[in-house]
Amino acid sequence: MLHVLDKFRYCPVCGSSHFEEQDEKSKLCKACGFEYYLNPSAAVAAFILNERGELLVTTRKKEPGKGTCDLPGGFCDIGETIYEALCREVKEETNLEISDVEFFCSLPNKYRYSGFDVPTLDSFFVCKVADTSVLSVSDDVSAARWLPLDEVHTEEFGLRSIRQALFDFLQRR
Repeated sequence: MLHVLDKFRYCPVCGSSHFEEQDEKSKLCKACGFEYYLNPSAAVAAFILNERGELLVTTRKKEPGKGTCDLPGGFCDIGETIYEALCREVKEETNLEISDVEFFCSLPNKYRYSGFDVPTLDSFFVCKVADTSVLSVSDDVSAARWLPLDEVHTEEFGLRSIRQALFDFLQRR
């Protein structure tokens, strides 16, 4: 099994090839002493229900999971709170503005990007939106639709943490 930082072979500070595994999530440069820990990136996803109790389901425009079902969401930017990231991602992908937010759960995940498994900590929220009539897709989303909860099938969702959170969400409904 490859180390989580296997792609990082040289020290980013001094360029030494003595950038060696220290433990399962870090490397230490034996030449200059630089130590790097790969901690999870924060990500958010939204369970958005309309007035009929239908769930907003999007379709992924890009890999990983291109063409599979998804929930609106994405990565937090530097300097952004989880709430700010949630509002921004939902707006970017669906043009919807969140009016009410309730924390649902968080799950660890791996997000494969550019041949690298990015560890993530995904936070899920149940959200209401002010006006569903302005729904339009953009950014990382190729389509969006409202589905009755009994027509939502977790196996159609491309990302593991989304499938698990969705399974838990549907069990509580």
